[in-house]
Amino acid sequence: MIPDLTRKLDRVFNPKVIAVVGDKKANGYSWLKSLIHFTGKLYSVQIDENEIPGIVELGVTNVKSLMDIPEPVDFVVCAVPRKVLPRVLEDCIRKEVGGVTAFTSGFAETDEEGKRLQQQIAERATAAGLPLIGPNCMGIFRPKLGIRHGVDQYYGETGPVGVVAQSGGQATFITTGARANGLRASKSVSFGNAAVLEAADFLEYLGQDEETKAIAMYIEGVRDGRRFFRTLRQVAPRKPVIIWRGGQTEDGARAARSHTGSLASSMAIWDAVARQCGAIRADTLDDVLDYLKAMVFIKPSTGDRVGLISMSGGQAVVTADAFARAGLRVPALTERSYTELAGFFNVIGGSYRNPLDVSWNFDSTDLAQRLLTILQNDENIDAVSMELGVGAMQRRWRRDPAFAEGLLDYLVRYKEESPKPFFITLFPGKWEAEALEIREKLQERGLATYPSFQRSANAYRRLVDYHRAHAREA
Repeated sequence: MIPDLTRKLDRVFNPKVIAVVGDKKANGYSWLKSLIHFTGKLYSVQIDENEIPGIVELGVTNVKSLMDIPEPVDFVVCAVPRKVLPRVLEDCIRKEVGGVTAFTSGFAETDEEGKRLQQQIAERATAAGLPLIGPNCMGIFRPKLGIRHGVDQYYGETGPVGVVAQSGGQATFITTGARANGLRASKSVSFGNAAVLEAADFLEYLGQDEETKAIAMYIEGVRDGRRFFRTLRQVAPRKPVIIWRGGQTEDGARAARSHTGSLASSMAIWDAVARQCGAIRADTLDDVLDYLKAMVFIKPSTGDRVGLISMSGGQAVVTADAFARAGLRVPALTERSYTELAGFFNVIGGSYRNPLDVSWNFDSTDLAQRLLTILQNDENIDAVSMELGVGAMQRRWRRDPAFAEGLLDYLVRYKEESPKPFFITLFPGKWEAEALEIREKLQERGLATYPSFQRSANAYRRLVDYHRAHAREA
């Protein structure tokens, strides 16, 4: 392990000067374009005279060697052929750079020569105490500082989500998908073949990072299983850690070997690790995003009794089924609640057992407020989940925007002021575009919103399991 790694990673994730080595027009100058909004100073290192005019046209200063940069360099991106990488690393060591991402592929994931070269650069970087990310990776994403590894990523924003991923694609999908769900990243890293730095290093770092409140991981394999287990057991009680293991099947494991050179281990082992450490296991990208929303947007809870509001009788039935399948309970309310409901609930075709069926009749914010308040005060209920009908909502939004905005304002206040967890299902039906628009409004205001009852139920179940696991430890 590299000495004083936390301090060194702080420099990498908070650089003042970045250099990109080897970016070319044939690659669309993709690295330089991705970093064009970096808040610090950006240099290019390129010796090919044919490439330099295009670099200068981007407004980036080009030099022929790292040693020609007249100030300390905090972070270097290497986009050079694999045989050139060892020479670039020697310059990085001489220049005393803060850290390096080796975008270059063709190492342990390919052939014996690649394995030899990877071992060579790993030994040299480790001996020099140089934090090397990769090879065969996309490196870091620090949107607050405009550090991106792809032009599709955002910049100038920050949030509570940390991402650790072997795959650059999955790092991008998680961070951009999280943003589409109302969440921003604090820091993200794609670390590829993990020749020097591996998952445990970044997990430990993000576990101590004050900006990061929840961590999502995509892992194809770990080099030191015991260390990963120890680190996860230390971090998970402090902040939720969601683990998506790639290579769960025989075919997936074979793909992982050719992707990052990772050797897959049994899913039974990963299940046991997650369970013993109190981490949250995910199987898909949707799982990761759903569970992140739950951990960030929904209040902590160990209670499994849910009060439900649905938009029709049939939806009430399938909602109850979904929550029951997730191992949650949909109990009867107290007699006091039923007495209060009987005094005003006269919706034609509706029902107020649990789920409460309003049959698309939200005629006023007052109805929503009365129903939600009853569930909030009911002693048999630990959490509240509400369906919003996209068809009815989008028609009302167009006809009476003030009502729709008022309902949204109330739901935000309810979520913030109620002591009980609150989350929403927005079932799209045939209104996919309208559902997306409404979901974005809800999630930008911090309301956890899911496209199906089962995903709502599964996400809340993971929240309960996480807090139960760590309540026992406390």
